[in-house]
Amino acid sequence: MNESPRDPRQVVEILSEALPYIQRYSGKTVVVKYGGNAMTEDKLIDSFARDMVLMKEVGINPVVVHGGGPQIGQLLARLNIESRFVNGMRVTDAETMDVVEMVLGGLVNKNIVTQINQCGGKAIGLTGKDNAQIRARQLKVEQYNPALAEPEIIDIGHVGEVEHISTDLIEMLSKADYIPVIAPIGVDREGHSYNINADLVAGKVAEALKAEKLMLLTNVAGLQDAQGNVMTGLSTEQVDALIADGTIYGGMLPKIRCALDAVKGGVGSAVIVDGRVVHSTLLEIFTDAGVGTQITDHRG
Repeated sequence: MNESPRDPRQVVEILSEALPYIQRYSGKTVVVKYGGNAMTEDKLIDSFARDMVLMKEVGINPVVVHGGGPQIGQLLARLNIESRFVNGMRVTDAETMDVVEMVLGGLVNKNIVTQINQCGGKAIGLTGKDNAQIRARQLKVEQYNPALAEPEIIDIGHVGEVEHISTDLIEMLSKADYIPVIAPIGVDREGHSYNINADLVAGKVAEALKAEKLMLLTNVAGLQDAQGNVMTGLSTEQVDALIADGTIYGGMLPKIRCALDAVKGGVGSAVIVDGRVVHSTLLEIFTDAGVGTQITDHRG
């Protein structure tokens, strides 16, 4: 059955609702971490690309940082390379790092660029190694053992954390009307490559760019309270309290800490967005309702 035609008056009302948000964000930078279901389902892939193009067309400067963990795992399996994890992080030896660079810097990155370009945008793919824009250092993982007085340091190979973000190349591309699409691969001072958590990279890029908003696309509706209700708006103080009392825990904790650090570092707001919703980024930016949990800093 065909869908009923849209009422033109509803379209006009939607555009009218979006106007103050367009005015607010025009000329501002919005960093979007792209991953999860939004990267694997066709209708969500298409809607995400269209969202980025529309944002650029109305004067917003989107910067995309993407993940690709499932795609990395799939290729490793095809190559008969075992995937091992420590505290949720992939153990990345030199052979695995080669695959990570192939998948993140090649396959996934270029697919996103192509999709945006096919929707009429101008996207350019980068990794953190380009212009050494993501300076990395090896991540030290501590594992606690009751039998030991000190935590054990586990070497998980080419897994890194952000030491410094250089924004020159990103800003140059944005000013030239391009949409930068960044793979979360960093490089240290000796030229070694590191796989870095995409949420972490997105947060640090947002801080360095002094972005107006950081959007972290996830596979959940947002941050939930103890009763399972989505909390749509929180201050940094409220988030700190929710972490302290255990409401925020498990797999959501690192993502929330990333958003929290970004806001405390000067980003206007950070939003945990339900990436399973079609056009979720536009709904979050341009409507009164939104589709996630926004964190802001209300101190002073």
